[in-house]
Amino acid sequence: MLKNFYFTLLTTLVFTFFSQQHIMAQDTNFHIYLCFGQSNMEGQGVIEVQDTIGNERFKVLQALDCPNLQRSKGNWYTAIPPLSQCHSGLSPSDYFGRTMVGYLPDSITVGVINVAVGGCDIRLFDKDIYPNYDDTYKEDWFTKKVAGYDGNPYEYLLNLAKKAQRDGVIKGILLHQGETNTGDTEWPQYVRKIYDDLLSHLSLEAADVPLIAGEVVSVPNSCCTAMNDIINRLPEVVETAHVISSDGCSAMDEAHFDSEGYREMGRRYAKKMYQILQHQ
Repeated sequence: MLKNFYFTLLTTLVFTFFSQQHIMAQDTNFHIYLCFGQSNMEGQGVIEVQDTIGNERFKVLQALDCPNLQRSKGNWYTAIPPLSQCHSGLSPSDYFGRTMVGYLPDSITVGVINVAVGGCDIRLFDKDIYPNYDDTYKEDWFTKKVAGYDGNPYEYLLNLAKKAQRDGVIKGILLHQGETNTGDTEWPQYVRKIYDDLLSHLSLEAADVPLIAGEVVSVPNSCCTAMNDIINRLPEVVETAHVISSDGCSAMDEAHFDSEGYREMGRRYAKKMYQILQHQ
């Protein structure tokens, strides 16, 4: 009996020690944001000289091994685009982070994790049915992108997020997707499931981790503007969701923003997130 008591006491002490070590390892001044979606979140904008000037308070957790960028998966780097794939372009996540560090005190660092697949249906990020959507396009460019995330972008993002939680605190989730789901009125429900799954698997509370979703391109003759009506219904389904307008954001074609359009969308994401933080 006494032996069991001491064993239980020792186990409790060890558990408490390592739990405290984990808590101490987290920097509450390191704010982390998960970014996911399709091609606009990947980033298709031309990276210009102004975009290559980094800020040490804005970091990216590298999602893929990219020898061309001299970055390795799972390590934090000063955030200089591309922030998702090795050869992607400027995305909303870039100027989201740059703008956030401008809003926040110098003591706070912002980090992003960007896992996005151009052309994907939102359900590719559904942990239960993703195999049904991993060949939306059967061309090599699409299947290779999915394979780059080990065939399961949701789990890939989740594992990076768990790693990031050792370093800082997840403060929000950014989404830009919808073009492939244009006209599907169930889209808000699909997004809600993915959001709920992420919160559950990362032990997060919705009130602490809002979901911010951007409208698709809304210039004349764009392919998917009709989807914006559906995207704007997201807060009806997810109480902590907020939608970012794309009105006035310039585009390079019928589906993708141009560089300045991405910059402006990123600024708008940041403005909304900062407003939310002010009321938390």
